Amino acid sequence: MSGSLEVTGGVSIPRDELIVRASRSGGPGGQHVNKTATRIELHWNVRHSAALPTELRDQLAERLGGRVDTDGFVRVVASEHRSQKLNRDAAEARLVEMIRRALAVRKKRVPTRTPRKARENRLSEKRRHSERKRQRRGAESD
Repeated sequence: MSGSLEVTGGVSIPRDELIVRASRSGGPGGQHVNKTATRIELHWNVRHSAALPTELRDQLAERLGGRVDTDGFVRVVASEHRSQKLNRDAAEARLVEMIRRALAVRKKRVPTRTPRKARENRLSEKRRHSERKRQRRGAESD
């Protein structure tokens, strides 16, 4: 497997930067699961990647937050398939999607104002409620 993982038009991760480990999957599955290493653990160092410019690396590390460990590695695990290749493909797809989401440009929030009519309705309802309570108090004390 050579080449690179295409994240966006300008960003791709060289596969030689990925550290891939295979291990035995847990859970049910009979003899097959007990003797084959199909679970894939994929590690990629965000902070030392040559695939990204410095400012993009910093932005990615910040946005991924808790997904990045102290050494700068992002870890993705896949074990849902019985095949090591399918699990590797699934782990790579998850990594690409995670990075794509982190690199997406977020829309700036435009604060909205409460409409005047809504404010007036709220205040008139408060007045009505207050008046109702006041009338009950007056009737009780007589």
